[in-house]
Amino acid sequence: MIIKSKPLSPFMFKCVGVIVNVFFKMRFNKMVINEAEINPNHSYILMCNHFGFLDGLLAFYLCNKLLYKQNAMRKLYIMSVKKQMEKKWWLQYLGSFSVDPGRRSIIESFEYAAEMLSQPGNLLLYYPQGELESLAIRHVKFDEGIYEIASRVKGNCQLLWSSNLIEYFESIKPSAYFNLLDCGTTSDFDFETLKEKVNQFHKTAIARNIRYTREP
Repeated sequence: MIIKSKPLSPFMFKCVGVIVNVFFKMRFNKMVINEAEINPNHSYILMCNHFGFLDGLLAFYLCNKLLYKQNAMRKLYIMSVKKQMEKKWWLQYLGSFSVDPGRRSIIESFEYAAEMLSQPGNLLLYYPQGELESLAIRHVKFDEGIYEIASRVKGNCQLLWSSNLIEYFESIKPSAYFNLLDCGTTSDFDFETLKEKVNQFHKTAIARNIRYTREP
């Protein structure tokens, strides 16, 4: 049996958004969002690279700035590992629901995610790598979960990818760069095309935002 989410109300989402904005304003030099076109009257799957403790807050900031303020998003859902949710009960009240890899209940998690995404305005935050990997990687691996969810969604659902990158350069504070890619909708979803498209874009985002010596 999965642990179902209790997502933040619009009012509470706005309150948390103010706190997150203040936190990042104090901690970061700048935060740059390279936007993608958002389809109105859709639900959304926001996929991001998974590299550190701040991933959730970074995604929350992005959702608040890009989707919530455009009135595209109503409720945020997050797929989280069940063991983690059992240790941190409060995740449920931030929109998390459980997934237990290797167990039969994983199908229930996919179906629950698809049910939420069948309602316009709902957004699922999803990390396709399934585990933490270095920010420096140039190839993003995808587990099968996104395929299982996308194939079950009924209704209009847009898939978005964000390559989230952090660098310091000349400042003592880091700068965050969000690079958004429109990956189409679940109605024209193709898993292999998605993986190829995202990885090409991720390399382009790295070249755009990070200074490094070009490899021969």
